[in-house]
Amino acid sequence: QVQVVESGGGLVQAGGSLRLSCAASGSIFRINAMGWYRQAPGKQRELVALALITTSRTSYADSVKGRFTISRDNAKNTVYLQMNSLKPEDTAVYYCNTNIRDDLGYDYDYWGQGTQVTVSS
Repeated sequence: QVQVVESGGGLVQAGGSLRLSCAASGSIFRINAMGWYRQAPGKQRELVALALITTSRTSYADSVKGRFTISRDNAKNTVYLQMNSLKPEDTAVYYCNTNIRDDLGYDYDYWGQGTQVTVSS
């Protein structure tokens, strides 16, 4: 059993900053990747930022490049999303996704419960 818990959402004015945290715990053989997705009302869930644990590579949606930074603490199975220069269009529920390999070599996706980020204009 794996648990994924996010924290750090809230209400902020445009131009402000927030930092999201996501911790994975439980029966983990190896984490392949951890990432942040978001879903605004009436829209599809979209990838915001991804950190590949095995290769240390990161990737970002074009809409957040230069403003958001994903980082990780491998020892704590935790990933962070530092969000600067926030815009009203960043308003969404942010979900953490963790791709984990079990001891049999199978990969599984686990999702957190989501954390609301609201940016006021």
